[in-house]
Amino acid sequence: MSLIRRSSVFDPFSLDLWDPFQGFPFGSGSGSLLPRISSDSETAAFAGARIDWKETPGAHVFEADVPGLKKEEVKVEVEDGNVLQISGERSKEQEEKNDKWHTVERSSGKFLRRFRLPENAKTEQIKASMENGVLTVTVPKEEVKKPEVKPVQITG
Repeated sequence: MSLIRRSSVFDPFSLDLWDPFQGFPFGSGSGSLLPRISSDSETAAFAGARIDWKETPGAHVFEADVPGLKKEEVKVEVEDGNVLQISGERSKEQEEKNDKWHTVERSSGKFLRRFRLPENAKTEQIKASMENGVLTVTVPKEEVKKPEVKPVQITG
């Protein structure tokens, strides 16, 4: 059993895994009825990479906020022919023995998001670019062919 995370906008194509009981003493631990999504607390800290998905007349466009990441730290893949997977990892700051941290608010860890692409997606032509901390993935769409209508003559 896995739980599907839904944003405030219903998205039937999103395949994000989400554990609503993570961090509670009664949920997700060993012996729980619910599966443990991640045992790595760093993953949970950065798991919520924000991604927008819009559909234009010619493409599906995904924009992900990945501030501070280099393109080498982000992966864009297609699984099973129609599942777009965007993942990455932000490394933790190196701690020096002489450093004294007053606050740590920037998250580190891994993120993984999956989206089931519609049938009209041209997955072999996907392009990705990164600029100013925003990853843009463009998935071109196949042209919708208008059905050919042939008149049939009525006799009689």
